[in-house]
Amino acid sequence: MTLFEKIIARQIPADIVYEDDLVLALRDIKPHAPTHVLIVPKKPIARIAEAKPEDEKLLGHLLLKAAEVAEKLGLKQSGYRLVINNGPHAGESVPHLHCHILGGRELAWPPG
Repeated sequence: MTLFEKIIARQIPADIVYEDDLVLALRDIKPHAPTHVLIVPKKPIARIAEAKPEDEKLLGHLLLKAAEVAEKLGLKQSGYRLVINNGPHAGESVPHLHCHILGGRELAWPPG
């Protein structure tokens, strides 16, 4: 089981800010911005490159809920960044697809 599967199964505690049948959103334990939340599909998909056509509805739900969570966290007006890492060179540290919601400060471009 990945770290996120253990959190979803409540085997590891987390600061959960949103949950429904398909996704769970939690605060990152090593934040890179004043607001840094991860939104994770409950279905384990290792990374976006391994998603299948049948995951289309879940992926759309993930993005729409990320926007909803960002608004709930007060980021709608100032803006926020959504990040999905794919593979070790992109910074992927847990092989379970997830989206970072980063905000609460001005974010530089290009990242990395």
